[in-house]
Amino acid sequence: MAEVHGFMFPRSATGRSSLVPNPPWHYSGALMTLEYRTDPAAVAELLPDPLELADEDPGAIAMIWADWQSCSDSFEELLDPMRSQYMEVFMVARCKYKGEHYSRCINIWVDRDYAMGRGNHQGYPKKMGSCFMTRPVTVGKAGPRLEVGGKFGATLAAYDRRLAEATFTITDESDHAGFVNALPMIHNRWMPAIESDGSDSLDELVTMGGYDAEIGRTFVGDFDLSLFESPTEELDRLQPQELIAGYYREVGVSWNGGTTLERNLPPAI
Repeated sequence: MAEVHGFMFPRSATGRSSLVPNPPWHYSGALMTLEYRTDPAAVAELLPDPLELADEDPGAIAMIWADWQSCSDSFEELLDPMRSQYMEVFMVARCKYKGEHYSRCINIWVDRDYAMGRGNHQGYPKKMGSCFMTRPVTVGKAGPRLEVGGKFGATLAAYDRRLAEATFTITDESDHAGFVNALPMIHNRWMPAIESDGSDSLDELVTMGGYDAEIGRTFVGDFDLSLFESPTEELDRLQPQELIAGYYREVGVSWNGGTTLERNLPPAI
């Protein structure tokens, strides 16, 4: 029998065709974070047991557009940009587990398959989408400057339907980028059993964080956000009731694994 290799599928004799390379993974990019308050009941319905609503500001949401460049420890992806550059949009809420507070990604769309596979390994519920955000410039007129008055637009679509659109205008520099996405992440890793009988062959509650974080320029500003209905998505159930603030931040971080908090094993056959 052949010995196959690779961090994820497909595994092969060399491991070269694996969708995702071995960790650690390194990320550099820019994030536009829009924080608002929604109905806490809409957040609660997305928190499976044993997670609970956060004690403070339980309806707080961060909707984040991220323009990433990423790579493995070989750094070879940086010379093949199709394998390193991607966009994603994700929504984060806060929750509580055994008295400790965490951030949790409740929706996320990404435009590259390897980024989706990598996120699914981490417990991010990634789906494919069309994600765009205005990029800043340092020369010419075809983009905003990272300075007061700089104005950005952002859109999200999936299955050819517009799901969200936003505008953000810088009003000042900032020493932080909000509070919703500022805690260790807590996620579920799920895989339905092959019998398709309602049971799961993988059912884990995990937590994780990054390392070697490097923070670049950070700005605060005003924003507008619209969320739309779709037959395949439910983010319109998280409609803004009150806008908090928007942020734009340059950031770099690395990731190399997390911790399993709970593991529900399938029954023995």
